[in-house]
Amino acid sequence: MQDDSSWPRVAVLGAGAVGGFYGGMLARAGAPVTLIGRPAQADAIARDGLIVEWADRRETIRVAVAADSDAARDADVVLVCVKTPDTEAAARSLRPHLRADTAVLSLQNGVDNAQRLRAVLVQPVFPTVVYLGAVNVAPGIVRHTGRGDLVLGPIARDLACDGSLAERAQTLAAMFERAGVPCVVSETIETDLWRKLAINCVYNAISAVGSADYGRMLAHGPTTDLIPLIVAECVEVARADGVMLEQAALLQSVLAVGAALPTQISSTAQDVRRSRRTEIDALNGYVAERGASLGVSAPINRALHALVKLREEAPD
Repeated sequence: MQDDSSWPRVAVLGAGAVGGFYGGMLARAGAPVTLIGRPAQADAIARDGLIVEWADRRETIRVAVAADSDAARDADVVLVCVKTPDTEAAARSLRPHLRADTAVLSLQNGVDNAQRLRAVLVQPVFPTVVYLGAVNVAPGIVRHTGRGDLVLGPIARDLACDGSLAERAQTLAAMFERAGVPCVVSETIETDLWRKLAINCVYNAISAVGSADYGRMLAHGPTTDLIPLIVAECVEVARADGVMLEQAALLQSVLAVGAALPTQISSTAQDVRRSRRTEIDALNGYVAERGASLGVSAPINRALHALVKLREEAPD
């Protein structure tokens, strides 16, 4: 482990699968990290350490943990890893505690979380696309099922006002790379967010409705017939929104994600199993509603959104 004085101080708001994994990777490499999670998560990590289950081993990482956002008060970097419906509340909880120069990274599903954080916070906000297979199997225990790479970049309108954000993005990416997390800086992060949204629109809803991992989805003929249609709707809505996606290349990327993460159960499926509110409004629901506002129909995404909502709202 290296001297932590050469690392930025990192706070991670949301200590579930995503926050636990990336916070754990940074802490393991020597960064001073504080995970901020629900009391059950915080208590388990304080007692037993953060446990990461890999395919070939089980690792315990000792990391500072808290249950309140004021633990981010000394942070140089904050990773926001809460569910999309909690974005504004997370920003409001952080606002009194952050320095003006603290970098805030949105490691969340959906395309507009960074803008929603930016509407509340004065700090620089960096959208971050997450390609990670992970499951929070119990409080304080994260199971890694594949990948773990990131893509980040500044919001375009912020970059136009402050050119130094491009260099800041490179510094943040270097922090992750130093911790063994592949991280690419993108000059077109809005396009990258839409690509990831399309991937989520394919896997999250179907995994939840069908109680299936990604490998089973790709082995199921009727489902694989549906995938190109979902992608086509996402591409059409994105283009109407000013983001140009190449449909054939995107479809290949979508299929490659499933092939790389065959045992992964989507976060939406995990939420449904635990009777928790899902992020489906920000995924298939977003595509359907954004399309409607732009005069583009997205009936398959609308149907998948409705089916997940039906499961999410089912009585216990």
